[in-house]
Amino acid sequence: SELIRGFLLSGMPCPSSCPPGLLALIAPGLALMAAFSLPSQAGDRRALPVEKPSGVKGRTLILLDVNTKSPVRIISENFLSLQLDPSIIHDGWLDFLSSRRLVTLARGLAPAFLRFAGKRTDFLQFHNVKNPAKSRGGPGPDYYLKNYEDDIVRSDIALDKQKGCKIAQHPDIMLELQREKAAQMHLVLLKEQFSNTYSNLTLTARSLDKLYNFADCSGLHLIFALNALRRNPNNSWNSSNALSLLKYSASKKYNISWELGNEPNNYRTLIGRSVNGSQLGKDYTQLRSLMQLIRTYSRAHLYGPNIGRPRKNVIAFLEGFMKVAGGTVDAVTWQHYYIDGRVAKVTDFLKTRLLDTLSDQIRKIQKVVNTYTPGKKIWLEGVGTTSAGGMNNLSDSYAAGFLWLNTLGLLASQGIDVVVRHSFLDHGHNHLVDQNFNPLPDYWLSLLYKRLIGPKVLAIHVAGLQRKPRPGRVIRDKLRIYAHCTSYHNHNYVRGSITLYIINLHRSRKKIKLAGTLRDKIVHQYLLQPYGKDGLHSKLVQLNGQPLAMVDDGTLPELKPRPLRAGRTLVIPPLTMSFYVVKNVNALACRYR
Repeated sequence: SELIRGFLLSGMPCPSSCPPGLLALIAPGLALMAAFSLPSQAGDRRALPVEKPSGVKGRTLILLDVNTKSPVRIISENFLSLQLDPSIIHDGWLDFLSSRRLVTLARGLAPAFLRFAGKRTDFLQFHNVKNPAKSRGGPGPDYYLKNYEDDIVRSDIALDKQKGCKIAQHPDIMLELQREKAAQMHLVLLKEQFSNTYSNLTLTARSLDKLYNFADCSGLHLIFALNALRRNPNNSWNSSNALSLLKYSASKKYNISWELGNEPNNYRTLIGRSVNGSQLGKDYTQLRSLMQLIRTYSRAHLYGPNIGRPRKNVIAFLEGFMKVAGGTVDAVTWQHYYIDGRVAKVTDFLKTRLLDTLSDQIRKIQKVVNTYTPGKKIWLEGVGTTSAGGMNNLSDSYAAGFLWLNTLGLLASQGIDVVVRHSFLDHGHNHLVDQNFNPLPDYWLSLLYKRLIGPKVLAIHVAGLQRKPRPGRVIRDKLRIYAHCTSYHNHNYVRGSITLYIINLHRSRKKIKLAGTLRDKIVHQYLLQPYGKDGLHSKLVQLNGQPLAMVDDGTLPELKPRPLRAGRTLVIPPLTMSFYVVKNVNALACRYR
C-alpha cells in the first residue's frame, strides 16, 4: 500500500520492476484521486485539503489534467480589447496616433475592439470642421517650439497625401514638446477628476479621421461612445449632435459600433440631476432608431449601458434599463476597478481576496441579464487595476499583471465575452504603453495572451497536497491555473494543442505534474518575470530570461519559448506569471473552430 501511495503522489508511471498485478491496483487508486479532486469547472482550481504524509515538509506536488473533449465556454475572438480615453484630445496625444510605433504595438493586440470612451465621454461635442490653419515659414531657430501647432498641421497635410493606412514619422523634438504639453495638461485633468467637474471637449472631423485611421491601421474595430448628457428640458436625450457625427462617419464609410454615455448611474454627481435606467433605455431605443435611418449603420452594433460597480442602486438602474432596452443592445456592459489608485500598495496586487472580488460582481450582473434577456452577451468594459488613473510605479509595474492576468482568466472561465482594458495609452498609470511609446509589463502580458490563448475555455482537474486550514479560516488559492485551446492564429502549434496560464502568488516555487491527456507531452514554456533591480516594481520584463523590447518602430520581438522535455515536472517560480503550451495533445475540443 505504501508503494501504491508513493506512485499516486508522484504521478510517475509504474516502473518495469512493478510486482505482477500492481498496475491493476494503481488504476482504481488513480480513479479515487480523481474523485477527490475538485469538480471540473473552469476557473475552479482549489484542491480539497488532504493530510500531508509523514516526511513531506513544505513540498507541494500538484497533479493537473484538462478535459479535452469539449469546451466549457467559448468567448469572442476579440476577448482582450482596448480603450482610449477622450482625454487624449485635451492633452494632444490624439495627434500622434499615426505614429508607426504606436500602430505596431496596437496591431500586435489585434483582433480587438477599440473603445473610445471614459469620464469625458459625456462632455464631448462633435464639430464638423477640418481644423484649417496656415503654416508660418520654414525651419529656423526654435522652429518647433514656436511653430508646434503648425507642425501638427503640416503633418496632417502629409498624411492626407497618403492612401490607405496613413503613417507619420514625428521628429524627436516634436515628441519631446508633446510630452511637456501633456505633463502640464495632466495636472489640469487630475484637478478635474478629483473635483468631479469636467470641461467640454470638442471632437473635430479631423480628430475623428485620425482616431479611425489608427483603429483601421491597427486591425481594431472602433466603438464610439456618444455624449448622453445632452438633455432636453424634459430630461430626454438630445440627439442632434450625435446625428451630425453619425452622418459624417457614414459619409466616410467608417465601420463603427456605438454606445451612449459612460457610467450613467453617476450622472447626479456630474450634473446635479440623474438619469434613471428606464430613461436611458428609452435613449438607447432612440439611438437605435437613428442608426436605422442611416444605411451605413442600420445593422451596426450597439452596446451598453456601461454601468459602474454593481451595488444595490446600480443593480436597480440596470434592471430599469433591461426592462426597456434589453433587446436593443447587442451586449450588456459594465466596468470595474479593483483599487483606489491614491492609496494602493504593491502588496495589494498579491492579495487573493482582492483577486476574488470580481467573481461576486459577475454573478450579480449575470443574474439581472439572464432574468430579462437570457443568453445575452456580457462585456466588462473600462477595466483597470486601479481607479483615479492609477499610481506611478504600481499600476504600470510588473506587480499589476497579477490582477490583469487573473481578470482575463476569471472572466473567460465565467463566460464574459469581452474585456476592454482601460487604457492603451495615456490615462494616468493604467495604460499599456507609456508616453515614450514603450510597452509596459501589462502590454507584454497581453501580447503573450493574444499569441497563445484561443477563445475556447477548458475545464481543469487539480489534485495535490495542501495544508489544512485553521478553524474559522479559509485558505484562498494563491496558485491560479487556467486552460484554453491554443490560438488558431498561432501557426507554430498544430490544432489540438492546449495552453495553460498560471499565476503563482506564493513566495515559494510550486511543482506541477501534468497527468491524463497532458501526460508525457512536449511543453513550451513562456515564463514572464520582472527585469532589473526593481523587482515587482519593475517596468521592464524578461521572457525565459531574455529582456523584452521592440526591435524597431515597426517590429515586435520574437516571443521565443523554452522547450521542456516530455514528462518533465513544471516548476513555477515564486511571484511569477507563465504560459505553457502543451503540444500535440490532439484535443477534440481544439481541433476545429
